[in-house]
Amino acid sequence: MLGAFAVGKTSLVQRYVNSIFSEKYQTTIGVKIDQRKVEVNGREVNMILWDIHGEDEFQKIKSSYLMGASGYFIVIDGTRKNTLEVGKKIQEMASDATQNAPWIALINKSDLKKEWELTQSEIKQLSENGWHIIETSAKEDYRVEEAFDEIARKMLGQQGKNPA
Repeated sequence: MLGAFAVGKTSLVQRYVNSIFSEKYQTTIGVKIDQRKVEVNGREVNMILWDIHGEDEFQKIKSSYLMGASGYFIVIDGTRKNTLEVGKKIQEMASDATQNAPWIALINKSDLKKEWELTQSEIKQLSENGWHIIETSAKEDYRVEEAFDEIARKMLGQQGKNPA
C-alpha cells in the first residue's frame, strides 16, 4: 500500500483483513504488516500486505521497502488533488524498485464523491495513460474486496476483468 499521507491505506487494509472501519485516524509509522489467505481461480494465495507510511514533504518512501514486492497499490484520496501528484511520483519510483511489478491505482473515499477535487476527465486521462484504476471506499466497503482480488490475479499473471 503506497500513497501520500492520510489517503486511507490503513483503512483499506483494515477493511480487507478485519472487515472493520474506524473514523479515528491512525498514523502509520514505518510499516505495518498484515496477511490474509485468499483463493484466486482455485489457487490458495497468502497475501502479505505491507501498509507503508504515507509520503509527505518530510518523509519519503524508501525504495528498499519495495524490493521483492509481487505487486502494489498506489492509493489516492479523491478529495485531495495533490495526492495524485504524490502518487505519480511514487509510482515511478515503485516501478523501478519492483522491476515493473503489477500495480493498481485506488482512488479512495468514493463515499465523499461530492467533495472530490479529482475530475472524471483527469481520471479518464490516467486510464488512457495505462493506469488501471478502481474507485474505492474503505468506509462503505465499496470495491475493496474487488481491488485486492484484482491485484492478486495480476500478481499471478491472470488478467481478470478490468473493473475501471
